[in-house]
Amino acid sequence: MTSAVRSFGLSLPDYPWEAMAPYLARAADHPGGVVNLSIGTPVDDTPALVQEALRAAANAPGYPTVHGTPALREAIAAWFERRRGVPGLNPDHVMPTVGSKELVAWLPFLLGLKTGDVVVRPTVAYPTYDIGATFAGAEHVAADDLDELDAGTRARVRLIWVNSPGNPTGSVRDAASLARLVAQARDVGAVVASDECYAELGWGEWDVQRGGEPVPSILDPRVCGGSHDGLLAVYSLSKQSNLAGYRAAFVAGDGGLMANLVNSRKHAGMIVPFPVQEAMRVALGDDGHVQAQKDLYRGRRERILPALERFGLAIHESRAGLYLWSTAGEDTWETVGRLADRGIVVGPGVFYGDAGDGFIRVALTAADERIDTAVGRLATGP
Repeated sequence: MTSAVRSFGLSLPDYPWEAMAPYLARAADHPGGVVNLSIGTPVDDTPALVQEALRAAANAPGYPTVHGTPALREAIAAWFERRRGVPGLNPDHVMPTVGSKELVAWLPFLLGLKTGDVVVRPTVAYPTYDIGATFAGAEHVAADDLDELDAGTRARVRLIWVNSPGNPTGSVRDAASLARLVAQARDVGAVVASDECYAELGWGEWDVQRGGEPVPSILDPRVCGGSHDGLLAVYSLSKQSNLAGYRAAFVAGDGGLMANLVNSRKHAGMIVPFPVQEAMRVALGDDGHVQAQKDLYRGRRERILPALERFGLAIHESRAGLYLWSTAGEDTWETVGRLADRGIVVGPGVFYGDAGDGFIRVALTAADERIDTAVGRLATGP
């Protein structure tokens, strides 16, 4: 009897960060240890009031609700009005998600996209937008404006991802730019999903605490004309509240789309645990810890940015978020290697699309001591 071995699963690209292994090894040889500025995972403590909320909700024997508790959804709606300039958001049009990345990866599938449909994502973007299109069998295209597409492709666009503030570039789209994209999407009947996870971390003209403007949401009336039809805003508490380990995020917007998403996720069992929902509710009601965390990142940014420039790097965009999008005018891997020899690990720009070639991403998510160590190494060499 003969047996056949069948191959199951999607044919996905290798996880890009595996390519960093030799550079991590080079950096590890530095006598002062590694300064890892490559990945944007928070390192500061989860706020005490959030930890306490999690503990207080720990006795949770029943199944949580996919749609989210009414109290959590009301807190999200209130946060949108208070912090994002989105008044009157219906709490029924809100849903918690298991982090924002799972929603990015599964949204095309949950929206029913199929072969022949097109997902548009920013020209420089993290890879999960493309992976989500692949899961649904759809085509992914890089563009920042639908006018960049030919007529045939434009007619097949069903989902447009916006990422403002952008990862990895830190670019910010103003209200007029977002409104233009919303009009284009409505013209072709596409959904716009806006990944806004870094919105509280604006710098320069977008630094509210220093007289700047708030980063606009896709649900801002100036952007959407007062209608959330065809629009979804995605947000995470990982960065502003150090809740990456909680997988605490949410999506809000079009009521019809939300009802379908809630129903699909009920069938799939995609549920945020009740204690996490309670922790989110408490975190969203407290602005003080968000300000304190931003101040930490501001201090790190103000120390590392000039050190990178003195090292010969030009900083591009980087107007919000936790990264400095930088180039030395050479091959990406050459810069990655030179920094690894100083014990500093950064993110290669080539991981974020062809337009990232020649760039690196430097994260601010390291303890103050590690940031200061990096500053010293950039000034003095190995």
